[in-house]
Amino acid sequence: MNDKKLKIINAAKKSFSQFGYKATTMDQIAKIAQVGKGTIYTYFSSKEEILKAIIDLFVVEMRDVAESAILRRQPFIKSFNEVLHTITKFQSEHELMIKLSQEVKEIGTPEVIAAMKSVEDEICEFIEVKIETAIERGELRKCDPKITSFLMFKMYVNLVNNWKERHEPLDKDQIAELINTYFIEGIGMKNEDY
Repeated sequence: MNDKKLKIINAAKKSFSQFGYKATTMDQIAKIAQVGKGTIYTYFSSKEEILKAIIDLFVVEMRDVAESAILRRQPFIKSFNEVLHTITKFQSEHELMIKLSQEVKEIGTPEVIAAMKSVEDEICEFIEVKIETAIERGELRKCDPKITSFLMFKMYVNLVNNWKERHEPLDKDQIAELINTYFIEGIGMKNEDY
């Protein structure tokens, strides 16, 4: 990637992290990047295009982090929990993602909603592939991997983020146990239990 283009992306990342997407102007990005505003338009047609480039780079980095968190030769559910814990931690350590999440909640900027949706879609696609592999290995019963990945991801995110707004936060092991109970074992009683 061209040095100037990377400089613009990093400047935009810094500005979006400080001021949010909506409050950031192309003038601010140019000033932080120490380039003329025209130079930005040489590489990007809009602020939205810059945000997309930032999210694309973030997703590549997040996928690498997720892949490295996979516990080789471990059951699917153990790796699943480790991967989601790592991804959640990774996202929470990025000022930009925190600021964009706040902007979605507080303002509902359409471009930011779309960007955050693309991150979520990427995570779900990653999980979907892992579910397909687990089904092939006989670790999971045949199911719809797309729906299952979405449900598992949403459950995880809600247990990590939303639960603590009303109750004591759950630790990583408690969340793993809950996901195992509801998704792997199921909550229905077996014939011999009743």
